[in-house]
Amino acid sequence: MLPGTRGDVDVEDLLKLILVLVVVWLVLEIVGGVLGILGHLLGPLRPLLGLVVVALIVLWLLDRL
Repeated sequence: MLPGTRGDVDVEDLLKLILVLVVVWLVLEIVGGVLGILGHLLGPLRPLLGLVVVALIVLWLLDRL
């Protein structure tokens, strides 16, 4: 095969790609777990937290903040 063709991939490059994908997957799992715990702790306050965030954004856009 000619160097630089589509099928020419080193094993080390594939292992690096798999390692990066696994690290991303683990980070997403950890962040999801933390957000799940945080959401469970806030419980009924979640809609209020959303309203506070929306109000802050609107105030920032209207230059009141």
